[in-house]
Amino acid sequence: MKKKIFMLMATALTLTMVGCSSKKEEAKASKDEPVTIKIANYALLESGYTEYWESIEKKFEEKHPEYNIEWVTAPYGEITNQVINMAGGGDPVDIVFAEGSWVPTYEDAGLATPITDILSDEFLDDFYDNALEANKIGDDIYAVPLYMSPYLLYYNKDIFEKAGLDPDNPPTTYEEMLEAAEVISKLKTDDGNKIYPFGQTTASVPISGSSLTAMVYNFGGHILNDDGTLNQDTKELKETINMLEELDEKGYNPQNAKLKDLRNLFALGQLAMYYDQSWGFNGVRSINDKAVDFTASAAPLKGGSGEGESIIQEQVFILKDNGDERKEGTREFVEFLISKENLEDYMTNITPAFPVKKSMADMPGVVESPILQGAADSLETAKATPQVAGMDDLNLELCTLVQAVTVSNTPIDKAVNDYLKVNKELLEQ
Repeated sequence: MKKKIFMLMATALTLTMVGCSSKKEEAKASKDEPVTIKIANYALLESGYTEYWESIEKKFEEKHPEYNIEWVTAPYGEITNQVINMAGGGDPVDIVFAEGSWVPTYEDAGLATPITDILSDEFLDDFYDNALEANKIGDDIYAVPLYMSPYLLYYNKDIFEKAGLDPDNPPTTYEEMLEAAEVISKLKTDDGNKIYPFGQTTASVPISGSSLTAMVYNFGGHILNDDGTLNQDTKELKETINMLEELDEKGYNPQNAKLKDLRNLFALGQLAMYYDQSWGFNGVRSINDKAVDFTASAAPLKGGSGEGESIIQEQVFILKDNGDERKEGTREFVEFLISKENLEDYMTNITPAFPVKKSMADMPGVVESPILQGAADSLETAKATPQVAGMDDLNLELCTLVQAVTVSNTPIDKAVNDYLKVNKELLEQ
């Protein structure tokens, strides 16, 4: 290509000075065209988020006219396939707005670049260590978090009062939860609908497996060892499954519910307590804008010998190095967005969450949040889980295990043995 350009330049020596001037102006205009940064973002299609992301686009392009944002959109469950298909067609995106659990999939597909190759040391030094650790695979960090949360316990203060329970003193253990659940199970809504006492998602989607993993941590256990191998000590796992079996047998937990189902029931006053990421409240509020009046949060429950540990959940940016110009634009956009200036309103009024940067720890909208206050200390016991390829498949197998016991009435020992065998094969692939 360069040889062709030099030949054309030699021929052009016979042209007039006016012609040469015209060519130079054309080249300058071409060079001054904004560099396009492609960002995959499913949230643009979800009510409650669109206006925010469009405003970020406008603010960024006003500050950095040398760049142009091009959104790549698809529904939540389809955005990864969209990104992979585009990459296969030679049209890779630069940034993906994603769940933290997606990171191994992108890294395994070669669609994630270590963030230290793109972002500045000064910027990354401001992050809490565990916030970055949650996105580590091997020796490298493959995503940068925007905000984080454990799986916290949301509860309905109005239902607690109706049941004669103290809304300022929610359960702290699974035993206390079961005592409260027994009372709540006798209640109905004003229009006669059932009120479920407790919600834990068990549907066959990866995010349910992630939430179930957090519940195993509540009991003091873990699914994967630090080196990414499968934990063969199933004591805490079985304690967790026993609790889920009891909740199912008593009709306390909506069977095979997705998180969106639990959010809907909670918004309608038909669910007293449930586990969710902090930002799940936005889904509740989109159904019932008065939910803020009856919603409170608490730390994850303590089970068995556990101390109510949970796992760190994050929404992240996965980054891809697509050449120097786009790489620099990627850095500018990420460092522009993950700032107090551009996230405080989002984390206060749209998506309740905890900050990942030390300089953002004192944001009033977070510190004073009536939604988050009850669970404010729960991050102290939240842990980063090992990231391995096929994490989504492992999460789905955990859902299958729970359903085998709660739906198919498979004995727990047999279901757990089947689960260990399948997951061992998955990890060895």
